[in-house]
Amino acid sequence: MSKRIIKKVAVLGSGVMGSRIACHFAGVGLQVLLLDIVPKDVTKEAKPGERNKIVNDALTAAIKSNPSPVYHKNVVKKITTGNFEDNMKDIATCDWIIEVVVERLDIKKIVFDQVEQYRKPGTLITSNTSGIPIHMMAEGRSEDFKKHFCGTHFFNPPRYLRLLEIIPTPDTNPDVVDFLMNYGDLYLGKTTVLCKDTPAFIANRVGVFGMMAIMNVKEKLGLSIDEIDALTGPIIGRPKSATFRTGDVVGLDTLVKVAKGVADNCPDDEAIDQFAIPAWLDKMIANNWLGDKTGQGFFKKTKNEKGEKEILTLNLETMEYGPRIKPKFATVEAAKPIDDLYSRLKMLVAGQDKAGEFYRLFHYGLFSYISHRIPEISDELYRVDDGMMAGFGWEIGAFESWDVLGVAKTLEAMKAAGYKVAPWVDEMIAAGNKSFYKVENGKKYAYDPATKTYKLLPGGEAFIVMSNYTDKQIWKNGSCKLYDLGDDVLGLQWFTKMGSIGGDVLSGIQTAIDKAEKNYKGLVIANEGPNFSAGANVGMIFMLAIDQEYDELDMAIRMFQNTMMRLRYSSIPVVAAPHGLSLGGACELSLHSDKCCPAAETYTGLVELGVGLIPGGGGTKEFVLRASDEMHEDEPETITLKNRFLSIATAKVATSAQEGFDLGVYRKGLDEVVMNQGRRIAEAKKSVIEIFDSGYTTPVQRNDIKVLGQSALGALYSGIHAMRTANYATEHDSVVAKKLAYVMCGGDLSEQTLVSEQYLLDLEREAFLSLCGEKKTLERIQSVLKSGRPIRN
Repeated sequence: MSKRIIKKVAVLGSGVMGSRIACHFAGVGLQVLLLDIVPKDVTKEAKPGERNKIVNDALTAAIKSNPSPVYHKNVVKKITTGNFEDNMKDIATCDWIIEVVVERLDIKKIVFDQVEQYRKPGTLITSNTSGIPIHMMAEGRSEDFKKHFCGTHFFNPPRYLRLLEIIPTPDTNPDVVDFLMNYGDLYLGKTTVLCKDTPAFIANRVGVFGMMAIMNVKEKLGLSIDEIDALTGPIIGRPKSATFRTGDVVGLDTLVKVAKGVADNCPDDEAIDQFAIPAWLDKMIANNWLGDKTGQGFFKKTKNEKGEKEILTLNLETMEYGPRIKPKFATVEAAKPIDDLYSRLKMLVAGQDKAGEFYRLFHYGLFSYISHRIPEISDELYRVDDGMMAGFGWEIGAFESWDVLGVAKTLEAMKAAGYKVAPWVDEMIAAGNKSFYKVENGKKYAYDPATKTYKLLPGGEAFIVMSNYTDKQIWKNGSCKLYDLGDDVLGLQWFTKMGSIGGDVLSGIQTAIDKAEKNYKGLVIANEGPNFSAGANVGMIFMLAIDQEYDELDMAIRMFQNTMMRLRYSSIPVVAAPHGLSLGGACELSLHSDKCCPAAETYTGLVELGVGLIPGGGGTKEFVLRASDEMHEDEPETITLKNRFLSIATAKVATSAQEGFDLGVYRKGLDEVVMNQGRRIAEAKKSVIEIFDSGYTTPVQRNDIKVLGQSALGALYSGIHAMRTANYATEHDSVVAKKLAYVMCGGDLSEQTLVSEQYLLDLEREAFLSLCGEKKTLERIQSVLKSGRPIRN
């Protein structure tokens, strides 16, 4: 098989999905040709701007949308727009053509007729359809087209939802399938899931069943919309949008279309009655209450008498909107303090109130359904879990949930409640196999019903999950676990709320480095779960400050600083692999690591100013050090320092790893973005080995950091005063900003001076301590703690 290289992609159709798929391809570095129809009544003689109005408007709208569909604003330059009439010929220069036009088979066939005229043989041709059978689109096409044709179903928004379903036809060349599975994973950052060409494929088939089943359980138990969304969100490892809010986001017309599609095309589905559309949902469709796209659905945004924004909830019995009610269930309240999802799930399903009854009915129905979908929609059960986690944002897959609750025990309860399962599950249990998954020697295996054996999950060494290395755990404390990842590399992770960094974690980092220095090549620091870390434990800082325990607070800050310096100046390479939120103290950890391998979706920054503090774990020092290294003779030195100052003073957060380079957190030519989040730990491990084997030596502490003293301090103070005068900053903001400026200028020095890292750390710590005594700072910290959200400006 010849090596296939993708340099340019043609995206046919610029609607919501097409424009954003184009942005994602451009975001990974590809040239993109985005085409759509010519507006009606526009003549052939019209200017290109008029003939390309539809595609240009769509791309502009996509770029302006929030959240952003691109990793960096500059990638838009890689997208060229055009129209089907004038520019279809240009697809001859493309290596992959993806069709994303309206969901009508007749229109898709017209587009493919045009594609056949200009596509060069061997070019990949795929469709992003979410429901039309792939084999029907391939009918009547040329042999070369059929061999290179496949379904590639992205989920919206393509940048953020990690699922890419790959759906071949019987005519698709297996090499094409293998290529797309690998390319989607490695270059597009996706969880690629191989699907059979069945209605709604995998994720939508199971996901829409889940939503419809929940609606039916709601009717049975008499629960409200607010109650259902409280029960089906983060408490069970699902997104905040839960069930009904997800319906509003997706669009109720889309939900109904998929549900009807399954009901019409899957007559043998044993749960077909679950897909029947409730009368109240039919009425909502008739009223055009389709969710966000029409301004109201299950929820409606409005303003109260005071002009304040308010969200109302639909009462499905009266079909009238009313104030949202925050439900309370004893089982849920008892489970909330439990951080571990597995333990929390067990408690919820065992609950003796209405919440517990809901969880049992919901899970029994889900488990029954997924058991019957094997081998109909997939031969491998793990693909169902991959699809739900990557496409619907579940933290834990359906089969994995069944494992957590105990397969045999749950099966017995299901049968007692009248739920049936597919025969292969009974056979699996009868053969003495107690779970769908098992872990051996750090590797995860899934049960294969066809061979009645366990098979290793694909990906091997490319996907390291540290929690699978329980038999290679070499140390732990109350928050951290340290694993031997093989090849003389250690891996450290911690299990605190939001990944917060407190004394236990700092102690864990120190211990991990100690052990690595004695017997290993190096250390990887990473976390599982939704985020790397939201930063330092501000709750601990708040308590010490309120009690005026300034000696203990000073010790805590010194410990943080010393740990970061230990990272930087250990005798072994330390590589961090952040993902999701990597804020404040976690950003400081990245700044002091020998190398970072952030996932593309990493949101990082020094955000301490958001609570009236400055970065106190070496972050301020590190930004001064980097500013010193970046100063050039051909530009004023204060400009470089000012840019670094503003990044901290405005608590700026990079909204992607690529933006992290602009922010100065990640270093060009050294730090490395990993597109697929699941690969970041393996890439970090590989980096540790490469750095060590290339002859790693302990860096020497710096004492040559140029600070600008009074000359820069005056300029920064002047800028702060201007911001305060114009009411862009509060009085307290000004106090904090001046403290920051003082540290970053090296103090009130009469001239430029070369100083050491320790000198700056001491200034940083003193400023941090003094701000902990500010009433406004304590009020801001308390507000953040009450909200339960990470620090943001």
